[in-house]
Amino acid sequence: MKNYEVTFIVDPVLSGDEIKATAQTYVDQIKKEGFEIIHVDEMGLRTLAYPINRRNSGVYFTVEFQGPNGELIDKLELALRRDERIMRFLCIKLDKYGVKYNEDKRNGLIGKVKKKEKKSRDNRGGRGGRGGNQRRGGGPRSQSRDGGPSRNAPAREKEAPAKAEAPAPTPAPEPAAPAKAEKEEE
Repeated sequence: MKNYEVTFIVDPVLSGDEIKATAQTYVDQIKKEGFEIIHVDEMGLRTLAYPINRRNSGVYFTVEFQGPNGELIDKLELALRRDERIMRFLCIKLDKYGVKYNEDKRNGLIGKVKKKEKKSRDNRGGRGGRGGNQRRGGGPRSQSRDGGPSRNAPAREKEAPAKAEAPAPTPAPEPAAPAKAEKEEE
């Protein structure tokens, strides 16, 4: 038995009943030709990657089926091309990996991500991983590129520059002789 899959996009302008009737038409055609329907997946309304017939969204359907040969594919593709309700379609033959993938997807092993516990804000570290409250330039927010205050920085009181105290001058050595002379006079 050969496995096939047809995916088609139905025009979203149709009513909900018309959309389901369109999909059912092709499911019935596949059954009528003697193929076994394995799974019908209505993926629902999705946004298209690019506009098709001035539409930005479409209702997606995927039908997986198997049968003895591929005679149905030509008839099915012709019917899909002629139907104005179908915006796009794709028929493919599944290999053993495609069959296994679809089976795992139906069983919930693929496509559904288990929710992880959210990390608390304390464990995340800084915002953006750049460290601290620094901008891309690496400097604090209140400075511009030239090192002065930026235009958007809040006005600050100007501080008087700190006066650096000059070292105390060392006294010059006095001559030794006159000091002795003063002592003698007393």
